[in-house]
Amino acid sequence: MKLPFLAVLVLSLAVLVAHPAQAQDAFTPDQVKFGPVPPFLPSGAQLAALEGDPMASSGDFTIRLKMPDGYKVAPHTHPNRENVTVLSGTLKVGMGDQFDAGKMMSFGAGSFAYLDPSMHHYAAASARL
Repeated sequence: MKLPFLAVLVLSLAVLVAHPAQAQDAFTPDQVKFGPVPPFLPSGAQLAALEGDPMASSGDFTIRLKMPDGYKVAPHTHPNRENVTVLSGTLKVGMGDQFDAGKMMSFGAGSFAYLDPSMHHYAAASARL
């Protein structure tokens, strides 16, 4: 009787070793793990990579970014389309190569926008519209 149990245990371990754990593909809010932003962004914000690798030279990825009130992202572009959903607070976005707060549009919670590749833009977080 011990032999069948041992065989099932060994077979189960072999299956686990042959099929390594897959990346998580669904998250509840408490499962989203935030850490510091990469060095090309100002410190003070927090980033969570939900899928893919935002630091890779190619491939899709999804991130969440927590930014404190007044946090600014300098003018920049992306090689691929950028999709943005505002979950809370207000995101201000401007177009161009120079940061100009007077030309920014405000997007409150629930807003969505996308920016085509190579579109020059900048952003700031705000606690109010």
